[in-house]
Amino acid sequence: HVQLVESGGGSVQTGGSLRLSCAPSGLSVSDFSMAWFRQSPGKEREGIAVIDSDGDTAYAESLKDRFTISQDNAKNTLYLQMNSLKPEDTARYYCAATPNAGLIGIRPRDFPYWGQGTQVTVS
Repeated sequence: HVQLVESGGGSVQTGGSLRLSCAPSGLSVSDFSMAWFRQSPGKEREGIAVIDSDGDTAYAESLKDRFTISQDNAKNTLYLQMNSLKPEDTARYYCAATPNAGLIGIRPRDFPYWGQGTQVTVS
């Protein structure tokens, strides 16, 4: 049974930073492609970044200068470092996983496993 649990969200002032974590159970991050998405009310779910089993990464163009995806295989944990946060970054942030370990795209439909999300509010 696969379960993804996000943590690290909260409220932060404009210009601040947060690091989100995603701790899966039932899978190893080193064997999956892992990704971060976000969704705010009334908007479609937006892909942020993906990391495949080789450690290759891809980002949404508009976010690549401020957000960094990484993973610690020993801790079996996925991270998203977010810097220079803006009010428009306010959203619920989700981690997702696919057994297609070489996938480097960030379309929600390609990821069968999802966490419940963690809220990030920037004011």
